[in-house]
Amino acid sequence: MIREATAADLPLVRELWGEFEAEIPDEPWRPPDDDAEALEQAVAEGTVLLAEDETGAVGLAAARRRERLVFLMVLYVRPRARRRGVAHALVSELVSTQTGDAEMLELAVLASNEAARAVYERWGLRPVELILGAPLAELGRRLAAPVGPTFGSIHVQTDDAGAVERAVEKALPRLGRSAGTSVTGPANGWVAVHDELCDRDPDVLRRLAKELSYALPAVTVALGLEQGAVVRYNLFDRGGAVDEYLSVPEFYGALPPGDVVALGSNPTVVARLTGADARRVREVARTARSAAELPPALELLRQVADVMGVSGADHGYEGGA
Repeated sequence: MIREATAADLPLVRELWGEFEAEIPDEPWRPPDDDAEALEQAVAEGTVLLAEDETGAVGLAAARRRERLVFLMVLYVRPRARRRGVAHALVSELVSTQTGDAEMLELAVLASNEAARAVYERWGLRPVELILGAPLAELGRRLAAPVGPTFGSIHVQTDDAGAVERAVEKALPRLGRSAGTSVTGPANGWVAVHDELCDRDPDVLRRLAKELSYALPAVTVALGLEQGAVVRYNLFDRGGAVDEYLSVPEFYGALPPGDVVALGSNPTVVARLTGADARRVREVARTARSAAELPPALELLRQVADVMGVSGADHGYEGGA
């Protein structure tokens, strides 16, 4: 049975609310809510519902009206009455009894409460506002991180430097060619390409590497240092992207777990296409949650270049990473 709570039910309403907070505690850094006055007002407005069975109260829904909005402050069902449709019945009754200008129902749910979120999404509720948080110490470290140099280079697996130079001549005008471009090599079976603009723009560098891989066709590697803190490579074969590595996958922000994994080096692919030793690739091209957990970025760049057999990836840069 679903019924409207009265002033005489306030002790019971507070008891159920307390059980909810004990079972689904808020994040530890947040101060406790002072809900006493809000509960009293909600009861007076007739927006608090109780679910009861033969044993007594088993569920609570408490809401507040805010002009066109009905805000569901709490929805709780005691463990013994779960999986019997009590929560569904409480919200259904709450919705059906709204009159006047009420148009929307909103509620707050902890990101960690996945079971409740799944139910609400099934009912058709969608995110309206996201509250984001981060530990101050971690945020301070990220914001204070110095911005260092960004540079990169492209390495084409061929001995035909002339063919690479001709392909570069065709591709660069579309990408915004700069004054300084050089094609050097071959060395160890690789021809290196450096361009003043592309080397300092990782996105353009990757586009040029992909175009060269397609046009020649050949295996190409775009390899570089970003913001003096992370190492990235992109490996292409005949124009197709076959592997990507970023030493700190979430350096630029949080990613889904699958994307984090995808930014880890694939030693088997690297070994097959570059002739590198897969074991050494696995040892060198590691990922971490922060740059501090890895070798200095410039040193790591040189190690990755060495294991692939390419040279000049550091542009002769001697500063600290």
